[in-house]
Amino acid sequence: MSVKELAVADALRDRIRSGVLRPGDRLPTQARLAEEFGVERGTVRQALRILHDEGLLTHLTKGSPARVADPPAHAYAASEARPLPTTAGLAPRITDAFTARHVEIDALCLTAGTLTLALGEPLRQIHAGRLAPARVDVRILLPSRGITLAFPTPVVDAGGGANPVHRRWLTQRNAQGQVLRHNLTSLRRSHGIDVHVAFRALPFTPPVKLYLLNNTEALFAYYQVARREEEIDHEPLATYDTQGARSMLFAFAQSGVSLRDTTFVEQSQLWFNALWNTISSELDLGL
Repeated sequence: MSVKELAVADALRDRIRSGVLRPGDRLPTQARLAEEFGVERGTVRQALRILHDEGLLTHLTKGSPARVADPPAHAYAASEARPLPTTAGLAPRITDAFTARHVEIDALCLTAGTLTLALGEPLRQIHAGRLAPARVDVRILLPSRGITLAFPTPVVDAGGGANPVHRRWLTQRNAQGQVLRHNLTSLRRSHGIDVHVAFRALPFTPPVKLYLLNNTEALFAYYQVARREEEIDHEPLATYDTQGARSMLFAFAQSGVSLRDTTFVEQSQLWFNALWNTISSELDLGL
C-alpha cells in the first residue's frame, strides 16, 4: 500500500465523514479522481478498495462509480449502547477497529494497562488469520514521571521525596507500555504489518480516559477518585486512587445520524492532536 493510495483514501474518507459525500452519493469516476489528485487510475482504484474494505463504499465495479455506503450497524451501536465498564466496553470496539485496513488508535490515560488487555482479542484474531490490517498506528499520551500526580497519591505526603505510590504507578506505566509496544510491533515480523507505536508525556494528571478509534469513534470515561487503604511495600497506606478498569465508558460515533456525536468525535480528535503536538514531551518507558 503506497503513500499516494493512503493519501487519496484519507481525502475521500474525510469527505464522507464530514458529510460532503453522503450515503447513496456517487463518487466521481476513477478517471476524474485521478485527474483531481494527480495520480494514476490504479492508485485511485486501490484507494477506493481501501474504503470499500472499511465499509464506506459500495458498488465498487468497473462499470460505474462507487457509492457511499449507508452507515454500518456498529456505528449506530457504538453511540446507542448503554455505558459499560471499560474492561467490558473497550475490547469489542478495539476488535472492530482492527477490521479496517489502516487502524488508528489514540489513547489518553494514566497507564496503558486496560488498552493492552483490550488489544488481546484483535491480536489473537490476526494470528488466527481472521483479521489482516495493512497498517496500525497507535499514539498514547501518559502522565510524565516528573509531575506530582493528583492521583494515585498518598493521602498524607511523607515528605523527603519518598512516594511509594508514585513509584508503583511509574513501574506500572513503563511495564504496561513496553508490553503493549512489543505485542504490536512484533506483528511486523510475524505478519508483515506496518506498525507504529508512539508515546508522549503529559504535564498533568488526566481526569478522564479517552480512546479514539480510526477517526470515527470516541470512547470516554471519568476517573472516579476514592480514598483507599492499601498495603504498599509491606506497609499500610491511605491513598487517593482510581479503579480505571471499572470506569463507565461512553461511546460516541460519527454515524451520520447524530450531529452531537459526530461533533464530539471531531472535537475529541482535535483536542488529542493539540496535546500531542504542543505541551506533551518525549516519553522514555525505560525511566
